[in-house]
Amino acid sequence: MTPSEVLIEAFSRVPETVERAVDGLSEDQLAARPAAGANTLAWLAWHIARGQDVQIADLAGTAQVWTADGWYERFGLPFPAEALGYGMSRDDVGRVRASAELLTGYLRAVHDRTVAYLGTLGPDDLDPVVDDAWDPPVTAGARLVSILDDCTQHAGQAGFVRGLLFFNR
Repeated sequence: MTPSEVLIEAFSRVPETVERAVDGLSEDQLAARPAAGANTLAWLAWHIARGQDVQIADLAGTAQVWTADGWYERFGLPFPAEALGYGMSRDDVGRVRASAELLTGYLRAVHDRTVAYLGTLGPDDLDPVVDDAWDPPVTAGARLVSILDDCTQHAGQAGFVRGLLFFNR
């Protein structure tokens, strides 16, 4: 496998994991918290897609799916278009309300854009520095691994939250 194919395989597991976590749940269930102040399934699914969307768009030099493809308007969340979940208050987390279909639709659209971008990469495309504010500076390859790590951690959290809320009673 090429590095591009490995990344595509890894990123392709994220939507599947999220879809299993939110499948069949109502908007109210997706907005439930396993404990006071904890993240909701809706917020986790939305944040996974937003974080990936923002960072892949930056790497690819493209517009975000969120704004370019009308997802911001479809969600109708009470946040500015640039919001992606980092640093949100507990109250803001609770304001992320959406259907499972909307959440997974956006994530799938982001995933499609991610796969299209990853498919253009050759091994030498992973080496350029994309952020020199860190020591060591961050390469495109390191940034992709960071995005994937964040997505998989939150996808695992979503599965755990679903289990806590609906299978441990």
